Amino acid sequence: MPRIEPLTPPYPADVAGALDRWMPPGVPHEPLVLFRVLHRNPALASRMFALGAGLLGHGSLPAVDRELVIARVTARADCAYEWGVHAATLARQAGLGSEQLRATAAPGAAADPVFTPRQVALMGAVDELHETARLSDPAWTALRSHYEDAQLLELLVLIGWYRTISCLANGLLLEGEPWAPPFPSR
Repeated sequence: MPRIEPLTPPYPADVAGALDRWMPPGVPHEPLVLFRVLHRNPALASRMFALGAGLLGHGSLPAVDRELVIARVTARADCAYEWGVHAATLARQAGLGSEQLRATAAPGAAADPVFTPRQVALMGAVDELHETARLSDPAWTALRSHYEDAQLLELLVLIGWYRTISCLANGLLLEGEPWAPPFPSR
């Protein structure tokens, strides 16, 4: 049971409208538990929506890179909730393969041969930032060979955003959505 109870239908009209904006059209399930908990504080949820939606829907990083980073950040933070939400649909839609997705949850994943050199650079950056909140010169150079300045800024924000989301979901004790896959065996 989450530490803060998610809202349940029927939602007030303003909350229903906000939850509709947070979910893709035609989704066959209720809005995410995380979204329904966040709407206990609609002002905060509204502020969070702008950045989250911007990163997912309007970013300059290739979708597959974005989803690889999200999978690795949430796996390193041991956030099964958010890892499963993205693994269920967004990661696969972006082109992240099953073996790659599974490898994001493994220790030492950056060395896994399922990843391209660009993906290895991403995984290494996530791991360094997770461990030290800094990037070494070699990690930065590896990223620089694949991305422009605007993309590098977006990448750092993406990593920090999903670390924040992981802390939120873990702090609330959110259990996985019933339709989301669990972490792979580690």
